[in-house]
Amino acid sequence: MTENKEQGTGELRVTKKRVLLLSEGFGAGHTQAAYALSSSLRRLSSDVQTKVLELGSFLNPHVAPLIINAYKRTITKQPKLVALMYRKQYKKPINRFATLALHRLFYTHTRSIVRQLKPDIIVCTHPIPSAVIARLKRLGVEVPLCTVITDYDVHGTWISPEVDRYLVSTTEVQLKLIDRGVPKNKIQVTGIPVHPNFWEHPSREEIRLRFELKDMPTVLVMDGGWGLMTDEIVNEYLAQWQQKVQLIYVLGNNDKARAQMEQNPLYQKPNIHIMGFTREIDKLMEVADVLVTKPGGMTCSEGLAKGIPMLFHNPLPGQEEENCLYFTEQGLGEPITSLDVVEKWMNRLLSEYESIVETRERHLKEIEKFHPMQSAKSIIEMVETRKVPL
Repeated sequence: MTENKEQGTGELRVTKKRVLLLSEGFGAGHTQAAYALSSSLRRLSSDVQTKVLELGSFLNPHVAPLIINAYKRTITKQPKLVALMYRKQYKKPINRFATLALHRLFYTHTRSIVRQLKPDIIVCTHPIPSAVIARLKRLGVEVPLCTVITDYDVHGTWISPEVDRYLVSTTEVQLKLIDRGVPKNKIQVTGIPVHPNFWEHPSREEIRLRFELKDMPTVLVMDGGWGLMTDEIVNEYLAQWQQKVQLIYVLGNNDKARAQMEQNPLYQKPNIHIMGFTREIDKLMEVADVLVTKPGGMTCSEGLAKGIPMLFHNPLPGQEEENCLYFTEQGLGEPITSLDVVEKWMNRLLSEYESIVETRERHLKEIEKFHPMQSAKSIIEMVETRKVPL
């Protein structure tokens, strides 16, 4: 905390520490992590002021949506190409050409933002703004840079020598960074930050009343913020269990898919609930017993915070495949390799419900080390001392 004496008054004026959190709109999870950190930081200290920006969308509001839409089309229409590019560049930092392109697109405007906002620290939850700020630091901008890796793997594009501290999900990610030359004292294992609400456990009865749900075995099906889970086979198979299992489909921003499901008689049943984008996923996870989802880093972390068993559907090449592998190896999830996997879990819900509840309670006790305040405390430490490793 900085204290300044007002001239002529003898009073102390408190200047709040400024934290600038930068993300990008390539998937909803990166920005969710930034907002989760923002909330945790403000809960932790009243002397911190935060601002979250999706850098590309903020600086280029007309161009950025075109790039993001092109990215969405590529990962849905040409996943093999995305997988090839991911693996080819897996251990490589952003190359010189890409760095120069980012420099031309962002440098002048980003430097102006930094000068105007005067942040005490910059926190990046996406590799692009991290690379942009790293270049600014090479060119003389003096500000601590903290990069939060929002997956359970680490691609080379996250790594820059100018990053002062990495916050990572697991010791496995820490070891991968060390293997690529990052000093150990620059890395802290904090878990991926999720909104503090996911660590709270409100009354299930009140949640059921709020969403008009029944007290019965419940499956939550999430398509992610972009609503990319379009495999009708799994959705239709799940719907066949609706007499004994309650189903909540959350389709994100995919309004077209939502309208099609609402008009389909298969889903027009009392125990089936269809929703679009919602900010109350934490409450829905609290009352659900199984989560069917794409294995995005943020969604997996939210599921981890709730201790809910997860079934992973169609992971995107790259990070989502690695996330799926990690949670499967930890016994916290299982990929849907066939409808037999779904059938097994539906039968478990009906015949082994108490065992599922007990396992979930055990997981909740084991994951306390990933509490979101770990990330926030690390950032507060840096912001108060401007501490960077030597």
